[in-house]
Amino acid sequence: MKGDRVEIVIDTGGSAETYEIVATRAGRKVEVSTARGVVEVSEVTRAGQTVRTGRFMATRVIALVEHPASDEPVGAEESSRRRRPRAEQAETLL
Repeated sequence: MKGDRVEIVIDTGGSAETYEIVATRAGRKVEVSTARGVVEVSEVTRAGQTVRTGRFMATRVIALVEHPASDEPVGAEESSRRRRPRAEQAETLL
């Protein structure tokens, strides 16, 4: 789903590097797999075709954080809020 992203923090010896793999288009998702000491993060289409891949040695991975896309459309929070009447208006209506 567009908006899915995975952050990977890697130990580079003297410091830590952060990488992000993001589902850039609608219908794409980000998958994480671990095999034979390698962590693979891939952006995949609906058909299952891999678009972009990041491979990291599992021994060097400090953190792997998955951020799923929100189910709400952008701007849904704002429309669900109700405005409060001004104190002046509330008094005149009573």
